[in-house]
Amino acid sequence: MSIYSETLSRQKAFFQTGETLSYKFRLGMLKALKKALKDREEEILKALSMDLGKSAFEGYATELGIVYKEIGYLEKHLRKLMKPTRAKTPLTQFKARSFIIHEPMGNTLIMSPWNYPLQLTMVPLAGAIAGGNTAVIKPSRYSQEVSKVMKSIIDETFSDDYIALFEGGHETNTALLDQRWDFIFFTGSPNVGKIVHQAAGKNLTPCILELGGKSPVIIDGTVNMELTARRLAWGKYLNAGQTCVAPDYALVKKGYAEPLIKALKKEIEKMFTSVPFSSSDYPKIINQKHFERIKGLIESSELAFGGKYDEKTLRISPTILYPVKETDAVMQEEIFGPVLPIIEYDDLDKAISFIKRREKPLAFYIFSRNRKDIDKALSSISFGGGCVNDTVVHLTAPELPFGGIGNSGMGCYHGKRSFEAFTHDKAIMDKALWLDLRVRYAPFKGKLKLVKMLMR
Repeated sequence: MSIYSETLSRQKAFFQTGETLSYKFRLGMLKALKKALKDREEEILKALSMDLGKSAFEGYATELGIVYKEIGYLEKHLRKLMKPTRAKTPLTQFKARSFIIHEPMGNTLIMSPWNYPLQLTMVPLAGAIAGGNTAVIKPSRYSQEVSKVMKSIIDETFSDDYIALFEGGHETNTALLDQRWDFIFFTGSPNVGKIVHQAAGKNLTPCILELGGKSPVIIDGTVNMELTARRLAWGKYLNAGQTCVAPDYALVKKGYAEPLIKALKKEIEKMFTSVPFSSSDYPKIINQKHFERIKGLIESSELAFGGKYDEKTLRISPTILYPVKETDAVMQEEIFGPVLPIIEYDDLDKAISFIKRREKPLAFYIFSRNRKDIDKALSSISFGGGCVNDTVVHLTAPELPFGGIGNSGMGCYHGKRSFEAFTHDKAIMDKALWLDLRVRYAPFKGKLKLVKMLMR
């Protein structure tokens, strides 16, 4: 028996005791998780800096702060979320009451990526805890320092028959996916997501896949270009572009590409100075492999700004490519780096058609003052979520579901939907014994008219 199957076996036994089911237990574990994170804040922020070059501000704002907000939401609303939900009962089933019990999925697997290694591990974990489950966590091997800290936190805070974390690479992933889970939560690339989905399918295991793709932004000529550039640059170059919902490419109304580029240059220099490599606020690329891949994308297109890189620190400066052709290499894959391709469009219908010819994106953004055009784009394009006149910030709202569609993922979480993701809605109809309507029983002669009236 491997360490993975042995751990899962013990977690199954622990789950069967029913200890995870109570409100008191779940709330206590959420509080324990929050306290453990707060006690190790400095260590976490240092690890984020070592792995990704994140400043303390960015580390807190995009990782710790979001985790705290999620845990806080679940703490506040947990009792209500756990409470059975009433449902209407059809007249044909009089006298009865109907309700839904939100039961835990059971023994869950959480597989998280390297780009937001703390946030994208701990937010799903909070959902698993709130839902009353056990969990095995497998973080990315690329964000090694954060993984070490998270393992230490998990080992010190929880018994591994309740929550356990395994480090490692491909072999660990494969071994974990070979186990039979009640639910799998995966965040990563579409290619690996397909492998996870295939593995889950062998046992008909439900799963949520949070993937990615080329998230577009449309910018017309009606907007304040300075503000647009500021919000676009922030969303694009956050975490050096290594964000699943980062604007991947910009479709700009013909005649406005040059003004946008000019405004972007100005805003980039305001944020990171004219020498981004010297800015402590500008992150680095996760490893040499991704560094080389992004360099190759830059070199295959026409450069409008940036394009510089530092081999020693794995930093690539904020880069703008223009003009870009649909056939360029940078338009064939998710960039996941600080590179913004700009393509001009003639009219909105063509821009929408350009986007719809591709896989459904995780995010979509539009900058416009024209409400008719905004509504048209939002209703015409299928995507996970997005913003009007901003980028990325939709994922900070616990009340908004976060998830993809099609190639960009399946299922969603955040806020109450994190609880819903890790629970099963069990439908119950509770019938009275003192009354029994005989219309449903044979013989049926003369009852058709009555049943038609009752079930219209």
